[in-house]
Amino acid sequence: MESGSGILGIVITFVIILLASAIRVLREYERGVVFRLGRLIGSKGPGLILLIPIVDRMVKVSLRTIVLDVPPQDVITRDNVSVKVSAVVYFRVLEAEKSIVEVENYLFATSQLSQTTLRSILGQSELDELLSEREKINKQLQ
Repeated sequence: MESGSGILGIVITFVIILLASAIRVLREYERGVVFRLGRLIGSKGPGLILLIPIVDRMVKVSLRTIVLDVPPQDVITRDNVSVKVSAVVYFRVLEAEKSIVEVENYLFATSQLSQTTLRSILGQSELDELLSEREKINKQLQ
């Protein structure tokens, strides 16, 4: 009699652990990109998400605005003047699926793209333009 109740207790514990691993709750600003056996199923959320244990995997993506500090960049202007420039990038994910599937690390990729764009745009300007036409340059950077 005791061995039967011990096995039943193990089975019930296993079922509870399995159900707990199947339930996820996403906040209003999060989306979950779900993969089933490695294939993209779609994005889900916010709220209660049910996953098939062992078969489904979910990657959370925040849809809030992210602020990235661009490291100081040494830029050589068109008139061969070396300038050190720092910047800040504000962005947010619009399509959670693409941010996970099409780019390995979207945060790093955005940082690298912003650094390259900053050097490229400022390298096309002269020092006088950098100082006097900041609004025009900001629009080009955007």
